[in-house]
Amino acid sequence: MARAERLYKDYFLEYASYVIRDRAIPDLMDGFKPVQRRILHTMINIDDGRFNKVAGVVGEVMKYHPHGDTSIYGALVNIENDGLFIEGQGNYGNIFSGDGAAAARYIECRLKPFAKKVLYSPEITEYVDSYDGRNKEPVVFQAKVPVVAITGTSGIAVGMSTKILPHNVLEVLECQKKALRGEDFEIYPDFPTGGIVDVSEYDDGKGKITVRAKFNTQDPKKLIIEELPYEVTSSSLIESIKKADGGGKLKIASINDYTSEKANIEICWQRGVYSEDMVDILYATTDCQKKISVNPLVIVDGLPKIVGISDQIRYHADHLVSTLRKELEIEMGHLKDKLRARTMERIFIEERIYKKIETKDTLEGVEKAVQNGFKPFLAEIDNRLPDKDDMERLLKIPIRRISLFDIEKNREEIREIQAGIDQCLYRLDHIIEYAEDFITELEGMFDKEEFSRKSELGSIEHKSAKEVAVRNMDVRYDPETGYLGTNVKTGESLLKISTFDKIFYMKNNGEYRVTSVTDKIFIGKEGIFYINYGDKEIIGKEIFTMIYRDKIGDKKVWMIKRFQISAFSSDKTYSTVPDKAKIKKICLFQSAIIHVKYKEGLKYRVLEEDFRFADFKILKSSSGQGNQLTTKELEKLVIKQTKDNKTTKEAEPTLFD
Repeated sequence: MARAERLYKDYFLEYASYVIRDRAIPDLMDGFKPVQRRILHTMINIDDGRFNKVAGVVGEVMKYHPHGDTSIYGALVNIENDGLFIEGQGNYGNIFSGDGAAAARYIECRLKPFAKKVLYSPEITEYVDSYDGRNKEPVVFQAKVPVVAITGTSGIAVGMSTKILPHNVLEVLECQKKALRGEDFEIYPDFPTGGIVDVSEYDDGKGKITVRAKFNTQDPKKLIIEELPYEVTSSSLIESIKKADGGGKLKIASINDYTSEKANIEICWQRGVYSEDMVDILYATTDCQKKISVNPLVIVDGLPKIVGISDQIRYHADHLVSTLRKELEIEMGHLKDKLRARTMERIFIEERIYKKIETKDTLEGVEKAVQNGFKPFLAEIDNRLPDKDDMERLLKIPIRRISLFDIEKNREEIREIQAGIDQCLYRLDHIIEYAEDFITELEGMFDKEEFSRKSELGSIEHKSAKEVAVRNMDVRYDPETGYLGTNVKTGESLLKISTFDKIFYMKNNGEYRVTSVTDKIFIGKEGIFYINYGDKEIIGKEIFTMIYRDKIGDKKVWMIKRFQISAFSSDKTYSTVPDKAKIKKICLFQSAIIHVKYKEGLKYRVLEEDFRFADFKILKSSSGQGNQLTTKELEKLVIKQTKDNKTTKEAEPTLFD
């Protein structure tokens, strides 16, 4: 019994080790599981720049992968959908709708240049026999970028699992540059399906995130789901919505899936139900919102280890430098060998060493004659006499080539080889800069628009519809017609809002109002001085300063009024100055100097004068009384913003008639 238990334990440990290292958990070095590595190894070997049938590629991969064609086909489709290493032709499925790819015999694939640039280093990659001993396969690619941090992965092994989310490739490469320079950086997930992501608990890939679908709620009777949470397809999302509707949590009249190149799910509500009321329920009861726990478990030096995303990027920054250094040293070795060979060839022909072997009748005599011929030129060939390989190459030079030998061309080739060696030496001396240039070259392989960030980072701690609704409507104001709203086609766009936002606007005559969003509303042609969201915290931080002319008794007086707006009611128009007063200036400067110039010819002793904002009290309400500035007639008034007792900005001067 003890022996049986020992055997069971040993076999189980072997099985667990195999599953962890060779099936479920990716290696940090190249970010691949074995089947993915074997697919890319095969495609590198057969790459000729043309498309290959996926069925044919799968057959080639089976020379290395002993687990059947289904797993190979599925992994290849997933790699193509990542968009990094494989370019597909044909139907590879739809990540938005969840539709599967066409059969392997109908679709084609080929390797992208990025794959070879990042993965292919045969002279520094360790190879082992395939499962049947007929072929060689890499133990792990010497990947120059953190592949698994870009593509993401998941896997369940014995007693452990991994879950790494995908990140934007251009952002990862930029962070790798910062790591090379020793700078700090932050990196957060990005999903091809878009959506809203809360990363407040991400903890460098070791915590969790919350993902949400993105809605268009412009039509109160019809809600459009335009972006999906990670790992949710339109078909699975619709199933969860129907389930919630069947449970009486939603009141749906119809639901239609128009998803193709991007998500587009249309939900129409029953009578009396509006999008505004259903947003929170959708998030709370369907897959429109998900929490995802992550665990960046990878294989490091043959052992499973949790490595945060930023540490993965730093690891590959160091590994990139190490790999590039090895490649440069190998390239320089090849160039030196080539330089020696070209130099020996030139000496052999130019110094007529070949003539010295014509009278030799033994191989030993020939070799000795050649070596004696090169002794005066040892300094030019690294102080090494020709070895057997050198002899064989020299003695195989045909007479025709000797007779037509172009010494100048040979010397030009030698200069080019020497230039290559010098370049290698320079890059080795500036290896960090060379590594940065290498990453910049990789960035140039991606279309900036196609590979731009898809997911929006945001806080989604609260479940209110207002916070998660998309601000995708332009509020425009046309001073010629006096109309303001989301359906005004002319005029400048002043604010991006959602249907749940209220807006605050103040006109140039000092009137202000908070109102709900409307398609079109007439507010007058006075012009808008200030517009923002109708939030008391936002508006309450502003300090409004108005300079206006009022009549007190029989006297016309210039007044200044500084105030904050701490309270207001919706759809009520407020006035900030007396009815017959006329505003000449409004500004939001916290601190400023008012420079005035008085009219000449009115017997004023002082023609210019300065006033400071700080000399006037800030009122806590717009209804308070302003302060007298001057009773004199003005010719010109300029407000100059100040900060730290320095003038930083000057407003446009106002001229008076």
